[in-house]
Amino acid sequence: MKHLKLCIFYMLQWTWGITQNIAGGIGYLLLKKSGKHRVENYHGARITYVNTDKRFGGVSIGMFVFMKGGADPGWTHDCRIHEFGHCVQTLLLGPLYWIVVGLPSILWCNLPFLRKYHNTRETKHVYYKLYCEGWANVWGAAWSGDEFITPEMAKGGYYGKPWSKKK
Repeated sequence: MKHLKLCIFYMLQWTWGITQNIAGGIGYLLLKKSGKHRVENYHGARITYVNTDKRFGGVSIGMFVFMKGGADPGWTHDCRIHEFGHCVQTLLLGPLYWIVVGLPSILWCNLPFLRKYHNTRETKHVYYKLYCEGWANVWGAAWSGDEFITPEMAKGGYYGKPWSKKK
């Protein structure tokens, strides 16, 4: 059954989500050529840990996930689940992913006035209130079967509300 799920995962990624996977694959190959990364497989997604000093957390482009290497293990665990959720969004949205998830997420994360809004102490969990970010948490946890472990995600990683995974 596990092999069948992976087969379907890859088939959908490379048909319905082909535009994301071509872009992510190019990024993966460029990083591989530079030698400044570590790679692992996570439920079919290809996670590349990038060694960088720049302000960077993670980004998913199809089944290719790029995350900051050398970060706190708890943060890395939770970010892996979250970014996998974006991989799953590709399965549903296909080419619409760029408009429905990609662009809003990029703007939310990178525009200075929005970044300032969700990085303040008073609005610590607001980042996941953006529909596509909270949705990534929900689907990442549900599809991977993994639990969030850091207090920030375990208590506030579901659209900014306390997380509780129904058994």
